[in-house]
Amino acid sequence: MSINRVNISGNLTRDPELRMTSGGTQVLSFGVAVNDRRRNPQTGEWEDYPNFVDCTMFGARAEAVSRYLSKGSKVAIEGKLRYSSWERDGQRRSKLEVIVDEIEFMSRSNQGEGGYAPAHQQAPRGYAPQPQERPQAPVQTPPATDYYDSDIPF
Repeated sequence: MSINRVNISGNLTRDPELRMTSGGTQVLSFGVAVNDRRRNPQTGEWEDYPNFVDCTMFGARAEAVSRYLSKGSKVAIEGKLRYSSWERDGQRRSKLEVIVDEIEFMSRSNQGEGGYAPAHQQAPRGYAPQPQERPQAPVQTPPATDYYDSDIPF
């Protein structure tokens, strides 16, 4: 048995590109930068090293999601890896990409009233970011009871 699942979060490296196949399927392509922290052997300091991940999303969701993403948007993605290889100019080429199954918007839009999407648009169903939880009021603790003064034998 093998498992092919990927979870990443990071920022879009470029504006997403929406195109359509000859069969009418919408395809959304974008890149996500994911940092890896490593210790620099010369300085001993921790440094971020970026990994650039190509991501692809298919279908009607691809078009809907494309309206809410732009370069720099922070997203969390769940999907699967897909390996592709081809030949160009006599050179063999290949790449590993993430086929997106689920996406969550993690950064707010600069437009609107602090919302995630422009005020005049609604996020597509199933892709709206979850509202942040409000802090709860402090819980009052019950008054202290001296259990040794009760009638319960120990």
